[in-house]
Amino acid sequence: MKRRKFIKDASFLLGGLSISSFSSPFFSSCSNQQSFKISLAEWSLHRELYSKKIDHLDFISLAKTEFGIDAVEYVNSFFFEKAEDQDYLNRMKKRANDHGVKSLLIMCDNEGNLGDPNKSKRIQAVENHYKWAEAAKFLGCHSIRVNARGDNSLAYEEQLKLATDGLSMLVNFCDDINLNAIVENHGGLSSNGDWLSNLMKTVDHPRVGTLPDFGNFMIGPDEWYDRYKGVGELMPYAKAVSAKSHEFDLDGNEVRTDYYKMMDIVLNHDYNGYVGIEYEGNKHSEYDGIHLTSKLLRKIQEQNS
Repeated sequence: MKRRKFIKDASFLLGGLSISSFSSPFFSSCSNQQSFKISLAEWSLHRELYSKKIDHLDFISLAKTEFGIDAVEYVNSFFFEKAEDQDYLNRMKKRANDHGVKSLLIMCDNEGNLGDPNKSKRIQAVENHYKWAEAAKFLGCHSIRVNARGDNSLAYEEQLKLATDGLSMLVNFCDDINLNAIVENHGGLSSNGDWLSNLMKTVDHPRVGTLPDFGNFMIGPDEWYDRYKGVGELMPYAKAVSAKSHEFDLDGNEVRTDYYKMMDIVLNHDYNGYVGIEYEGNKHSEYDGIHLTSKLLRKIQEQNS
């Protein structure tokens, strides 16, 4: 079609549409479309891993061969003694490369509290993460996921001050190796979206960020922070997202979290990174839970393509 004729035809088409046409749901949704990618968090298979039914290295290959997912998020608990074992890390890297699987991050637990009120323990907790940061860098990850825990008996501001100190020290180390340190809402005040977003503001470093988890918003015994509000507060700092799931109904919807509502929040923050499947329920087998979560996310993905 000649350019002049195309412009004329296009002008005729647009002329036949009222201005209100462009505020219709069709045009509105198209203008706000964002893509996202799907990854698999190792915690989704924690029962299989702890029972030794599968090996940590098997997780890497299973992600691709069983679930059709080509990006993974490791949990340090499943190779806790291997952080400085170069031969083992080489095997992990080779397994990932052989299967075309991308290593995204390592979730780090049981290395002390970055907000510990005892300064020496706080510094030790920071230093305990160094080896995981270096391992993550070697594997090609963009981040380590850390916890911003401290003493929950302390006041909001005091915990914020202590966590800021610990996280800042760690982020400075990570910055030297071009790696991110990202914080998940993972219990206590870290599951308070307002507190964790304030932590991001006080640390104020490009290498620090959040990993909003759809389900980890219990801030105390029988006390829950609103998950949708919390994810909305954490998304401006998100460098990863965790799609926590527990149980699905007969229509394939997650019963605790409205995934459509939650993913609207995620995508409305212009997020186009990975959304990690993290199944931890017991209503379905771990394999089925992963497949169900994947199916739901792919359905949402298709609607936003």
